[in-house]
Amino acid sequence: MIRSVHAELLRLRKWPAVWVTVGAWMALAAMFGYLFNYLAYKTGDTSFSNEGTTAQGLLADLMPANVPDVLIQGTPMFGGALMMVLGAIVAGNGYGWGTWKTVFTQGPSRTSVVLGSLAATTLAVVGVVLATLAMSFGISSAVAVSESQTIAWPSLGAVAAAVGAGFLVLEMWMLAGFLLGTVARGPALSVGLGLVWALVLENLLRGVGTLLDPIEAFTRVLPGTAAGSLVGSLIEASPGGDGTPGVLDTLSGAQATGTVVAYVLLLPLATIALIRRRDVA
Repeated sequence: MIRSVHAELLRLRKWPAVWVTVGAWMALAAMFGYLFNYLAYKTGDTSFSNEGTTAQGLLADLMPANVPDVLIQGTPMFGGALMMVLGAIVAGNGYGWGTWKTVFTQGPSRTSVVLGSLAATTLAVVGVVLATLAMSFGISSAVAVSESQTIAWPSLGAVAAAVGAGFLVLEMWMLAGFLLGTVARGPALSVGLGLVWALVLENLLRGVGTLLDPIEAFTRVLPGTAAGSLVGSLIEASPGGDGTPGVLDTLSGAQATGTVVAYVLLLPLATIALIRRRDVA
């Protein structure tokens, strides 16, 4: 398993698609977390993301004290979708390139190989969360200095809670993508299915759920609902604003955390069971 982890880490480091996926998330986090709000603050114009927010409210959102909220506010939708893409291409290309077939027939046990791949991809998710945290502190500190504001740091507990929630949400979506890549045995179909589910179907089901009670009960156990509710339990919507896309208050913090953790535990078990039981061809 350790050798599998080393091999997968090497593959991830050398793979341009991984860096493109991570770079896309970092760019989105910077734009929606800081760039748009800073431009609105400097110009006085508002957008869909900050309509109704005062200039002082916009500036407060850009300060280091608000980093925990900025870190996790985009994870339920944009970050989750991109981590699902990451998991799908890691698993799917293992089949597309013939890697899994070669390793499964000549190398260590399938369980060791898959656990090594999952562990390496999990380390990548941890790196993404920490890199986003560092970027957020860097940008917010630069804004505070440029606007002559006193720098107030968030509490260690708030940062730890945000990092933990961000990791759980991104890890859950990555594991979901990994399972889809395993089911489809290729990256294209698994990426397409994952994005349609995360960005379209769950939102449609939640809309229908407002009219039909059975559908509403079903949506309460969906991964997007759990992820959005977990993040929603930690952040507050901007005064006068419409909130962040994907952030919900459907479940309590404890319910959302339990549901996300359940997915994090069950998804890799389903992946391993599927790989162990079917043919490698």
